[in-house]
Amino acid sequence: MSMPRKAMQELGFQACCLRCDAPDESGVARCSPCIQHHRNVRELLASAPPDDPLYQLAKEIMAMAAEPHRYDHDEVHGRALIEQQRLAGALVGKRAKASTDDIEALFEQQRAKRQQNALQDIANQNPWKERPLEAKEAQAMGEETWVLQGEENEHYGARTVPSKPIQKVDRSERSGEDTTLTDRIHAAAATDQDLDEEAAEIFEALEFKQRQSKREELKSAMKEVKELVDDDLEF
Repeated sequence: MSMPRKAMQELGFQACCLRCDAPDESGVARCSPCIQHHRNVRELLASAPPDDPLYQLAKEIMAMAAEPHRYDHDEVHGRALIEQQRLAGALVGKRAKASTDDIEALFEQQRAKRQQNALQDIANQNPWKERPLEAKEAQAMGEETWVLQGEENEHYGARTVPSKPIQKVDRSERSGEDTTLTDRIHAAAATDQDLDEEAAEIFEALEFKQRQSKREELKSAMKEVKELVDDDLEF
């Protein structure tokens, strides 16, 4: 078992390093051709037809291997993904237990750190926040602020009458939220930012497809419920 190389992590194939029998040393000659081979595999998957079932399966397995904690509930591959996480955890050294002095030092550091309040420190630049206005000054300011000029008073409170009739907008074909755009945004946000561009596109496409599939399942279920309710109302 070897510590995953950075290049393999960026490609999404760090699981191979965890199961490699090469010595866990930097500069091993065996790593370079292995990384190049996996880079070729990744490029092949990126250029593969999106509708090909074999390549689609390969992309899904690649996504599972890259982020095992998100897919360890899978009925088929869950056990292997849990084992992969166990292997990765075995390479991480145990954290030293925090002592009482460490905890007290952390609390003192938090107390000394000044918390900035955006509303009070930045937005509130009122010159009277420390000393309120006198009653006479406040009254004079209010009268000066809210008094209406003659031309303004003429139309104050009057109803706006449009010069042209406003046509009603047809909203029958509008579904409201753009669900496709929303799913793409969430898929992009859920993709690991440490991956390179091509690998990120693969994982983003898989996440988008899963979200769209779940949305279609929900629509189908809601349609069935609506049909059941409509049937009950007919009796």
